[in-house]
Order: sequence, then structure tokens, then C-alpha cells
Amino acid sequence: MCAVPRPPTLFPMSDTPVKQQNTAAFYGQAVASFAVALGATAFGIVRLEADAWVRGFMAIAVLYLVTSAFTLAKVIRDRQEAGQIVSRVDQARLEKLLAEHDPFEKL
Repeated sequence: MCAVPRPPTLFPMSDTPVKQQNTAAFYGQAVASFAVALGATAFGIVRLEADAWVRGFMAIAVLYLVTSAFTLAKVIRDRQEAGQIVSRVDQARLEKLLAEHDPFEKL
């Protein structure tokens, strides 16, 4: 009986995904931008010609908006990361099936 050669094992092009990391300059710019925006808003609320309760209400509204924005950003990031994990598991299963498949095997 003649031995049939097995097809070569398939390996993915890259075993690990490329991690996207922000540079220190981008991180610094984001922090500085946030600080300037929050400071300018606080300055505007303090200098607002209105009663103290109106300024207090505006300050609480700004704080609520900021915390909501952070929460929304975290939820979106978590959903994206979960999608990447599911995609990697599916890709690993497919690669395993392709590596184990022998087209010359008798049924």
C-alpha cells in the first residue's frame, strides 16, 4: 500500500493580535484636554451671574455628564474586547479543524 502524504499543517499568519498602545504624548494630550475642558467649564459656572443654587445645579449636571461619559466609554470598550475574544476562539477552532482535516482520508 502506498502512503499518502499529509498536507502541510496550517499556521495562522500571526499568533497574537497586535496590541494597540497609545503613545505617552497622546495620553498626555487627552489628559490635558480633559483638564482644560473641565477647568473652563468650572470657571464658567463660578463666574456665572446667577444664584448659588443655579451654579450648584450646573456643577452637579457637569459632574453627572462626566461620570456618564466615562461609564459609556468603559461599556463600549468592554463590548469590543468581548467581541475580540469570541472572534479569536472561533478562529482557533477553524484553524484546528483545517489542520486536522485530511482530504486524502477515505470516508
